[in-house]
Amino acid sequence: MDILIVDDETVIREGIQRTLLNRFPEHRVHLAANAEQAIALLRSHRIQIVLTDILMPGMTGLELMNMSRSRHPNVKWVVISAYSEFSYAQEAVRLGAKDYLLKPIGKEVLSEMIRKLGEEIAHETELNEESELLKANRKYLQEAVFQRFTQGLDTGRIDMKPFMEQHPHFNLIMVKMESDKPVFLENFIIENVLQELIERYGKGFVTVHDSKSLLGIVTLPDAAQLTALVDELRSHLVKYLKVPFQIMSSDQINRFEAVPAEVQRMRQASTTQVYEHHASGSDRSIDVALQYIRTHYHDDLSLEKVAAIVYLNPVYFSQLFKQKIGQGFKEYVTHLRLEQAKQLLMNPKLKLADVADRIGYQDMRHFSQVFRKKYGVTPSEYRQEQTPSSV
Repeated sequence: MDILIVDDETVIREGIQRTLLNRFPEHRVHLAANAEQAIALLRSHRIQIVLTDILMPGMTGLELMNMSRSRHPNVKWVVISAYSEFSYAQEAVRLGAKDYLLKPIGKEVLSEMIRKLGEEIAHETELNEESELLKANRKYLQEAVFQRFTQGLDTGRIDMKPFMEQHPHFNLIMVKMESDKPVFLENFIIENVLQELIERYGKGFVTVHDSKSLLGIVTLPDAAQLTALVDELRSHLVKYLKVPFQIMSSDQINRFEAVPAEVQRMRQASTTQVYEHHASGSDRSIDVALQYIRTHYHDDLSLEKVAAIVYLNPVYFSQLFKQKIGQGFKEYVTHLRLEQAKQLLMNPKLKLADVADRIGYQDMRHFSQVFRKKYGVTPSEYRQEQTPSSV
């Protein structure tokens, strides 16, 4: 039997591991310090019992449990916590936890719980193993074939007729992320949330389209429900995802052959669609960016450089900046520089070349062109207008 222990405290997870291996040497015990490691182990091993701490960085144990239920329905979950708060225990029970243990965990209590769960799993395995394996294989084959088809790739000699009969009409939902880092955990979150919503609203499945995009197919009893499904999906992803994302959906599709072209259309639409984001984090990023721009406007200030300062993808940063400030990055920086130039031009002792250099323009001619385009006069003419004539 494979048991997974998820806890960010090394001493706790290794202590539980020692106890289990001493009492049950026949079992395999896996360790994870956070939800992301736990998800990887759940996918690569046939985990049967998970003991998870509640409060961990990134994603709580209860969130991990909630996200994993649809993909790993047979896993037995045990929640461990240093807190005896009723709300935690109540939520754990609602999510289907088999037990709720308080730290420090007694060795006898732990051993007895594992023994009972082991007996329960052995009985269930005997009844379900063959049918579950068949169902899982059929599900993964269906998703793999559909993934190839959406990309316009050959599906071999696989008969698509059963699939088409099951989904005579359907909608496509694409979720695309924007991130410069791997999005393994985010992929997992989207897949589970979207699959759960599809099953609640109708029928269908989710497949990975590429490393940063997932595609859902859903047949709804009422086409008008698509808006509610997408709205609910968006509210969940804003809450759980820490990276910008887009949601695109299709009109109802009645011809299976139309899928590759529709997927291509959604991908094309994504290039102009604004990304959703975690509002508080994005607001802080723009505040930091503005502060940096105001103190470094005289430097070589590119969009890519400022985006890197606040750890955002340049494309997303550009969209977010315009959305928050009301004007583009380049337009904002130019305005800031020229307003500062107007102040400096009031000082007759400063040469025009010095003014240009102080606001970040190395080329005096370029500075004059930009200034004239903005204010309708050259820097020299502006200085003359603002300086009182001598009597």
